[in-house]
Amino acid sequence: MNSFWEHELVQTAAYFSVVILCAIVFLTVFELVTKYKNWEEIQKGNLAVAMATGGKMFGIANIFRFSIQQHDTLFEMMKWGVFGFILLLLGYFIYEFLTPRFKIDEEIQKDNRAVGFISMVISIGLSYVIGAGI
Repeated sequence: MNSFWEHELVQTAAYFSVVILCAIVFLTVFELVTKYKNWEEIQKGNLAVAMATGGKMFGIANIFRFSIQQHDTLFEMMKWGVFGFILLLLGYFIYEFLTPRFKIDEEIQKDNRAVGFISMVISIGLSYVIGAGI
């Protein structure tokens, strides 16, 4: 039975499944901390929300990519991926704190594409830094 769990296809399917479930949970957390409803705004055509959400999705996936590469077990990969997500979430709050002249969430909800683009790039950039550390 051990050889079954060590087969590359089984391991890939396990990593894929865990990452998809974690991504759903993490995107739900982001949905809870933002003042707007991501999927409603995207359905309305709000490009700023789409960019910010896409950056978060990329960031989560990229963190898990690094975690899969660096850790041998599914549990270790998941543990470090969750830690990486917490750091990404912390980065989101720091970004909001460092822009006292306007509220990030309000600007993104108003389809301010410049703010949405910067949010996307910050999520992507932080995911590389976080990934390198985990």
